[in-house]
Amino acid sequence: MSRNGVDDFRPESVQHAQGMLSAMLYLASRSPRRRELLARLGLAFDVLDIDIPEQRRHGEAADDYVRRVAREKAAAGLQQVATVPAAWVLGADTEVVLDDDVFGKPRDAKDAAAMLRRLSGRRHRVLCAVSLQSAAEQAQAMSESEVTFAELDDARIAAYVASGEPQGKAGGYAIQGLAATFIRHLSGSYSAVMGLPLYETAQLLRDAGVLPPAFVSAAAGQPA
Repeated sequence: MSRNGVDDFRPESVQHAQGMLSAMLYLASRSPRRRELLARLGLAFDVLDIDIPEQRRHGEAADDYVRRVAREKAAAGLQQVATVPAAWVLGADTEVVLDDDVFGKPRDAKDAAAMLRRLSGRRHRVLCAVSLQSAAEQAQAMSESEVTFAELDDARIAAYVASGEPQGKAGGYAIQGLAATFIRHLSGSYSAVMGLPLYETAQLLRDAGVLPPAFVSAAAGQPA
């Protein structure tokens, strides 16, 4: 069991490598899915509880919006651990984009159903930005995936919304849950659609020296 409360497999060699690192990693996210995904890289980390307004500015491109929110989450987390030597904070933001409209987390069941009706039978983009920051450095990466939904009738949408799964999920659906049956095609990163692009995240951590190159998990490039 890792310090973030997520079960993860950590070989002894990885544990030893972690003991040699001076960096301390924090995840600035309330999302249990991001905690689960980050734990797959075999790194110990702590979780920071942050609350950043996720509101798109007038005229702001969807890509810029997602990048900005990820940076703001990491920056807010960094403020909480400003006194911790060698602290690195990871922030991420995932949004569903259709016709240049950004679908964040649904406000309620009615909003979730409206999102799913618009996504029905359509192809949409899923943007996931990751920001890694320390007191002296910052870096960012973006993952873009395309997801195609099957046609969803009102009864199917209503049953899904009633399950409660859409709440707290960008676009009102969870690819790792019941909504997996909605998806006809995925082009891109499964883990990014789930909430954290493991390939890009591993690269950021490796380049920062937080994750040794020899210990980048093979799972980072594979479906979550």
